[in-house]
Amino acid sequence: MTLLRETPTGTPDPAAASATRDVPDATLARLPLYLRVLQTFADAGAATCSSVELAEAAGVNPAKVRKDLSHLGSYGTRGVGYDVEYLQYQIARGLGQTQTWDVVIVGAGNLGSALSTYGGFAPRGIRVAAVLDTDPSRVGSTVGDVEVRPLDVLDAVVAEHAIAIAVVAVPGEAAQDVADRLVAAGVTSILNFAPAVLQVPPHVQVRKVDLSVELQILAYHEQRKAETA
Repeated sequence: MTLLRETPTGTPDPAAASATRDVPDATLARLPLYLRVLQTFADAGAATCSSVELAEAAGVNPAKVRKDLSHLGSYGTRGVGYDVEYLQYQIARGLGQTQTWDVVIVGAGNLGSALSTYGGFAPRGIRVAAVLDTDPSRVGSTVGDVEVRPLDVLDAVVAEHAIAIAVVAVPGEAAQDVADRLVAAGVTSILNFAPAVLQVPPHVQVRKVDLSVELQILAYHEQRKAETA
């Protein structure tokens, strides 16, 4: 993701335009956390915050916060810190949250249905435009406010809503075929919940979410604590 710094008036900063850079994945992973913390500051009526305050609330060190925010072209003001509202805007813009992104969810099972009705997407600029499935017993049903449609309409859905992002929530054995169809339809970013490693072209971004692996990691830490108790 390439980001541009903006001046407080919202116009592009020419100096930043000539120094745009790709933001490291580790920084991208922390930006939503900073955004949540800044919202709590804003809700409490804070107009500014220091890197130390932001770091403490986010659970990272101040130097890392300053380095992360420097990728956005935000350096704060000595003795004042960061303007909370403007920093929220900078991060939201960098994360693509200043516009609405339509996504398609493939798979209307328990997980797909839960994702379809998750209330945390809309405030972050994500709208579930369509839910697709191959199971005739699910097609025609409704999850949230969205009717489940057959996977055969994928191409039309992607074209109609200009969809670039898709969520794969199907069994592992069906995941690669779904991914192939998504790529062929023009999708370039995939969030994969299926227990499978997807093979996609270099221009397609894939993020893997494996809940069982995350639980196994937590189980490891619990076991380590038990061994040293």
